[in-house]
Amino acid sequence: MSYDIDFLRRRDGQSWDEVLEAMEDTADDSEPIPARLLGAWGRIVPQARALLGEVNITEHEQESRDLSHSDTGIDLSVFGDEVSITVPYWYAGDNAAVVRGTVFALSAIVEKGTGLTAYDSRRSVRWQRRRRKA
Repeated sequence: MSYDIDFLRRRDGQSWDEVLEAMEDTADDSEPIPARLLGAWGRIVPQARALLGEVNITEHEQESRDLSHSDTGIDLSVFGDEVSITVPYWYAGDNAAVVRGTVFALSAIVEKGTGLTAYDSRRSVRWQRRRRKA
């Protein structure tokens, strides 16, 4: 099992339900990766390498890109105009906190690079670091 973070384009005033509905309407369309995301991918990969260290990159023509980090199981994927991060559930305790922090850092890189917003579909909210109360 894995935890998935999706990156979505949300316009001002648009609800998450509206964003998800629009995404579902185009989910079956197999389109090439848009030029803006290909450009973003080129900027994201070096930053992800700096964060994660050694990663495996898989590119399938103009349709998909994948960055995998074998030590953590974190995977960043672009398929058409869909961007997501997946991370396995096998972490607990301090290790889980470290991996979660890494996923937050990677999601910030992806948000900045793409202009998309990280979304936690399990909780139906924006994926963001919660501030601890003092």
